[in-house]
Amino acid sequence: MHSAWKWLGLAGAVGVAAGGVLVVRDQRQRNAYTPEDVRERLLQRYAEARDRNGATPDASP
Repeated sequence: MHSAWKWLGLAGAVGVAAGGVLVVRDQRQRNAYTPEDVRERLLQRYAEARDRNGATPDASP
């Protein structure tokens, strides 16, 4: 039984490490965008959403 607890603890540590890797990777991807990139993407998504609803996007944001 003692060995089972070791394996369970090891699995937990590996899970925490893997979660940390995913968080760091996601953060790096978010930091790769400049404010202008974010603004552009938001305006594009807004226009696409308005198009799907049958409205035309405004000429100015």
